[in-house]
Amino acid sequence: MKNWIGVASVLVVGLAASAASAQDVAKGERVFNTQCKACHTLQRGGATTTGPNLYRIMGRRSGTGQGYGYSEVMRRFAIEWNDATLAAYLRDPKADMPGTKKVFAGIKQRDQLVDVIAYLKEATK
Repeated sequence: MKNWIGVASVLVVGLAASAASAQDVAKGERVFNTQCKACHTLQRGGATTTGPNLYRIMGRRSGTGQGYGYSEVMRRFAIEWNDATLAAYLRDPKADMPGTKKVFAGIKQRDQLVDVIAYLKEATK
């Protein structure tokens, strides 16, 4: 957990500095469609597939979405999803939340992180 706080702090500062210029919802949608859509849906009442439905992810506590069998680790971390926590998690899920069952390697490019988070915020209101 200490590691997560440090990583999140660094990412927030970095993301905040570039968010105004780099945030592009259309690019974020492309990132989502190529890297996330195979496992996640975004629509209200959407199915849970390999991963949970991300409808209204912002402000939700990890491990609490309906209809998905979350890992004990995801439930135990109980973090609130926001720009900083999503950035830290999506950059490297296994390092951010050791023991997670998520097999995704992460989004390493800061611009893509900012864009996909902007898209998630817009698409899951």
